[in-house]
Amino acid sequence: MSGRVLGMILIACGLIAGAAMYWLQVYAFYTPVRLASDGGTVTMRITSGDQITALDVAGFDAIDADSSPIRFRACFTMDASLADAATPYPDAVPLNAPGWFGCFDAHAIGAALETGEARAVLGEPNVLYGIDRVIAVFPDGRAVAWHQINECGEVVFDGKPAPPGCPPAPEDNS
Repeated sequence: MSGRVLGMILIACGLIAGAAMYWLQVYAFYTPVRLASDGGTVTMRITSGDQITALDVAGFDAIDADSSPIRFRACFTMDASLADAATPYPDAVPLNAPGWFGCFDAHAIGAALETGEARAVLGEPNVLYGIDRVIAVFPDGRAVAWHQINECGEVVFDGKPAPPGCPPAPEDNS
């Protein structure tokens, strides 16, 4: 076999592998999420002190992936006045969503949080151990949500014991 043919085969294999890797990262693992009231899998909640209240939302669009607990992203509308009494989430950092999920722009959300155009509140603490659901609410009622690792999760996921004030870490069954 000539070097030219071998080179073309290697380039073709590299292109196929690269395209497959891109597709797996951007499309393959994400699935749409529906609200529990629609027979789906998620209920949107907001936390105010020790009280967690289910939200009445409209225009709900969300994605999630089983491959990571922090791949959840959602866009919806809600009563913006509920954010006034909700527990603030001071270190909210929206994570990027795939480009095809157009309603969630992490850079624009982050800028709105920095300028005060949007408020970040605690949706639900420890929706999964060490993972909080954060909601950014805009004055017109637009809202977005994502999962973010909390201070307990950061420590426990590094293999250290849970610090004081954190719920006990789940047993590792691996």
